[in-house]
Amino acid sequence: MKRFLICLILPLANMSCFSGSFQRPDNEEIMEGTSFFDLSATDMDGNRVNMSDYKGKKILIVNVASECGYTPQYEGLQKLYEERKGDLVILGFPCNDFGGQEPGSNEEIMEFCQTKFSVSFPMFDKVTVKGENKPEIYQWLTEKEKNGWNDESPNWNFCKYVINEQGQLTHFFRSRTKPESEELLAALEE
Repeated sequence: MKRFLICLILPLANMSCFSGSFQRPDNEEIMEGTSFFDLSATDMDGNRVNMSDYKGKKILIVNVASECGYTPQYEGLQKLYEERKGDLVILGFPCNDFGGQEPGSNEEIMEFCQTKFSVSFPMFDKVTVKGENKPEIYQWLTEKEKNGWNDESPNWNFCKYVINEQGQLTHFFRSRTKPESEELLAALEE
């Protein structure tokens, strides 16, 4: 009987790590961090991109992977980008941190994304999103001292961060939140 109960409980407990969202608190005690627009990252072609290039737009940052159960979210991300590219930019950051689900080179990743999902939103150099070797963008996204309130790191592929037009982090969504979810779409409207 104990073994049966554990088998039922463990999958439910493990699912919770993929769901959930966090929103910037709406109070006066928010620490002022640095602006997202002070940062830069290297794109798939090896060019340095200043995040200030995206001023005035909402930004959705996603750590992506080609061999994940959430990989079909690329389709929803591309559709969202096409529908809202006048006021939204999606930035994809491939990473191999979770289950080794992004083993390819930048060239292989880009070919997969364009061939399978017609991805046209900006894709960046493959990174690590956890540990000491995180690039400055993921340091900023996951350290309260830098972004003002959030210390949640990606715990799997396809975690999502929303940044407003002023360069402030406003929301964090775990993997299970789909690009077309009401919750994410509402965050993009704020």
